[in-house]
Amino acid sequence: MNQQERRLYLIRELLQETQESSLTIPTDFLAQKQLLRGLMNIRPPRPISQSFLRIQDAYLQEDQRKKGIVSLDTLSPIQPGIYLWRGDITTLSCDAIVNAANSGMTGCYVPNHHCIDNCIHTFSGVQLRLVCANLMQQQGYAEPTGQAKITPAYNLPCRYILHTVGPIISGRVSRKDRAALASCYYSCLELAAAHQLESVAFCCISTGEFHFPNEQAAEIAVQTVQQFLRQETSVKQVIFNVFKDVDQAIYKRLLRAD
Repeated sequence: MNQQERRLYLIRELLQETQESSLTIPTDFLAQKQLLRGLMNIRPPRPISQSFLRIQDAYLQEDQRKKGIVSLDTLSPIQPGIYLWRGDITTLSCDAIVNAANSGMTGCYVPNHHCIDNCIHTFSGVQLRLVCANLMQQQGYAEPTGQAKITPAYNLPCRYILHTVGPIISGRVSRKDRAALASCYYSCLELAAAHQLESVAFCCISTGEFHFPNEQAAEIAVQTVQQFLRQETSVKQVIFNVFKDVDQAIYKRLLRAD
């Protein structure tokens, strides 16, 4: 199968699941990609056939290859053990990347949403939602803010995903909010160390959909990571991954000021 054949197979299988098999599949390449992503986004966490997974995995891995994989070895540290990198975190090859999750922990269900939770679940594959749902079923309650869970990364170039729920800001940032955000970073690093991981890439937790002010969030992130790296653990390399000009400028200033 080529990529188009794989994409059409996956779309038809997912449409059949939703009992929308009569829907006309667009002929446009980009429209097909959007439809497939949207169908993956709305799909509930449940098992699916091995033939689907085999074709999905081949499709996602080829798509990843075309996007390009960024190896940590090609990046230069801005401080010993600390990197600042602007790019798509789902293309980064390291031990673990951090997902800014919601308390349900099963990803974003909004079709083609731009949040990192949506991107990570989309490009990892439908397996991720199911394994997250199983973790939550075992836990029996919504994920508290400031903790962390680890899952395989499936079709991403990293080995693992660390999922954490950041604080949601609706007014002024409180001391409790700041402590909760610091706990997100610390919990992820502790969990990485418990699994003997060496490299962890953080997104800007809580600064997007959860409205934590960028400057304060970056200060907390840098301080928490620097404190943790002074300990003797397996974690030796931390990447601050940014996507926006404003975050890149803030982190650059904070890390070069030290």
